[in-house]
Amino acid sequence: MTNTFHTITIERAAEAYVLSRGRARFLSIAQAIRAIRTLMPACKATDHDLEEILAAACITHNVPVAFDTMTVDGSEQRLHS
Repeated sequence: MTNTFHTITIERAAEAYVLSRGRARFLSIAQAIRAIRTLMPACKATDHDLEEILAAACITHNVPVAFDTMTVDGSEQRLHS
């Protein structure tokens, strides 16, 4: 018996997360980034990169999104779409 492990890309992880949250009122970008970083601790993408990838996946799958990550100055954004 052979075990095959497939490489998962950041984009695929983001899409899987978005699809798993499709029935929620909205997707929290901050929670999604934490989940991806837990799943992929060696991920070299910045939080901003992950935010863009997640937002694109939300748009593609028509999932409402909350841009609730911290800004560079430490203030929390409260933008919903």
